[in-house]
Amino acid sequence: MSASPQSKELLSQQYLQLQELEQLIIDEKHILQQHQPKDLLQISEKKNQILLAIQALDKQISVSRAFATDKAAGYLEQELLDIENLLTSCQEKNQINGQIITQSQLAVERMKTSLLEGHNKASMTYDSKGKKSGGLSSIGLKA
Repeated sequence: MSASPQSKELLSQQYLQLQELEQLIIDEKHILQQHQPKDLLQISEKKNQILLAIQALDKQISVSRAFATDKAAGYLEQELLDIENLLTSCQEKNQINGQIITQSQLAVERMKTSLLEGHNKASMTYDSKGKKSGGLSSIGLKA
């Protein structure tokens, strides 16, 4: 005996969704590396849509009696292993993208700090006692 056609169809559909997610994550990495914010918004929207579809299918699978029976009988071991491996691959690739985003944010913060330091040095003044004073004193602020 083998798994029911319903169970095989559900897992096949889930595998295809995960393949699509993996491709989106790969595309996202290229977009992050190329610094293309418009494309990043589009890919993020697509990624969100596929994640919602995966979640809906997961819910459908969780209430399927045929799936539960086939899984308990061990008919779906290879399909489940393939899905688990693909999911792990997606998670690893997504983690790498997260690291790229974190590094980009740190680079932006360093640049911002550098620009502010440059601005502050250019607008540095001294008070009557010879102490350094920040450059925003013209509007009543002191650094």
